[in-house]
Amino acid sequence: MPAHRNPWILRAGAAAALAFLVACGGSPREGGTPATLSPAAALGDRIFQDATLSASGMQSCATCHSPDNAHAPANALPAQLGGPAMNIQGTRQSPSIRYLATNTPFHFEKDGTPSGGFFWDGRARSLADQAGGPFLNPAEMAMPSKAAVAARLAAAPYAADFRKVYGEAIFTNPDQAYLCMTLALQAYQQEDAGFHAFTSKYDAFLRGRARLSAQEARGLALFNDPLKGNCAACHPSARGADGAMPLFTDFTYDVLGVPRNPAIQANADPAHFDLGLAARPAGDLADRADLYGAFKVPSLRNVTRRKVFFHNGYFTSLRDVLTFYVQRDTDPAMWYPLNPDGSVEKFDDLPAKYRKNVNVTEVPYNRKPGEAPALSDAEIEDVMAFLAALVDGFVPNGD
Repeated sequence: MPAHRNPWILRAGAAAALAFLVACGGSPREGGTPATLSPAAALGDRIFQDATLSASGMQSCATCHSPDNAHAPANALPAQLGGPAMNIQGTRQSPSIRYLATNTPFHFEKDGTPSGGFFWDGRARSLADQAGGPFLNPAEMAMPSKAAVAARLAAAPYAADFRKVYGEAIFTNPDQAYLCMTLALQAYQQEDAGFHAFTSKYDAFLRGRARLSAQEARGLALFNDPLKGNCAACHPSARGADGAMPLFTDFTYDVLGVPRNPAIQANADPAHFDLGLAARPAGDLADRADLYGAFKVPSLRNVTRRKVFFHNGYFTSLRDVLTFYVQRDTDPAMWYPLNPDGSVEKFDDLPAKYRKNVNVTEVPYNRKPGEAPALSDAEIEDVMAFLAALVDGFVPNGD
C-alpha cells in the first residue's frame, strides 16, 4: 500500500535506507511464543470467544476480530453492528489486532511525531486497555457496567479457572475482576502465536527459505522506492536493528483525506465528522489543530485478506485503495463529489478548516491534477502481488 509518512516532519533518508531490499539474513527474533498458554492467557482465550459477555448475548471479541480472518471482521461492513439488539452501527471499521504486541502507549517522539497508542485514535495505552473498551461501548458489546460484566464472568463455565488465576474472592470486587479480565485478554494476545505468527511468504524469504516471484520482487522494489510507492516510509519492510521481523507499520499517524463514506449511518448528519487523533474522548489533544483528521497507520500484514479499508471502511477493494493513493491528487474527481459550481470537493470527510492537514507533500501525494501518478496500473498489480506475500500461513515448498 503506498506510503503515508507522517506530515509533521520529513524523515529524510528513512525510505531510501529501505529501498530495494533484496537480501535476507540475521536470526529471527519473534518472541518465543510458548507451545502452551499460561493459565491467564488460556483464560483470555475463553473470554475472547465468549458472546455471553455482551448485552445481546451474540457478540464476542472474536465476532469483530475473527481468527479465521487475520483477527479482523469476516464481513465487508464499513463498521460493525452492535448494541443490545445488534442493530447499532459503529462509526469506524474494526481493524485487525494482529502484530500489536510491541506497540507502545501514545507519545510524541523527539522530532514531534505522534506515535503509539491503540485504536484508530491511539486512546488506549495497552492491549489490556484496548480490550476493555468494547464491553462497555453502547455500539459494541453494550454492557451497562463493569459490575454487569463481572457478574457474567462469575457465571461463566470458566469462573473457577478465573478464581484460580486471580483469587477466590476476585468476584467480590467487580472493578478488579474487570481489570483482571482485560489482563487475561492481553496475555492471550501476547502469548498466542496466531497474533504474531510471522509465517508469511515474505517472512520465509527473509529467512532464506523461499524466493519471491519476479512480480513479487518488482512489487517489493516499488513498495520501498521513495520515488514510486514510498510505502516503506510508514510501513517498514526491513528487519529491525535487533533482527526483529518487520511489522509493516511504524505506529505513527497520518491525515490521508479518505472520501466520506455514506454507508456510515452517522454521516447522514452533514455536521458529523470523525476527526481522529485530536478529537479522541480524553480531549488531551483538542488544541492540536494540526492533528485533526489523523488516524493510526495500520500494519499491512494480511492486508489482502481484509474486506474493508481505512478507518471509515470506504474502500472494499485493495486495488482501489492503491489507485486512490496514487491518483487522489492527479484525478481527484474520481474520488470526491462535485460542488454546485463543478469544482471538486476534495477531502470531503474533513471540515474545510482542517483540509490543510492532509498529507500532500510526500510521494505519492505530491502530484497535481493531470500529472502522471507515481504508479502505473501494471505497477499497482506488482505491489498487490507483493502484499499478497504478507499473508500468514505460507508453507515453503522449495520455490
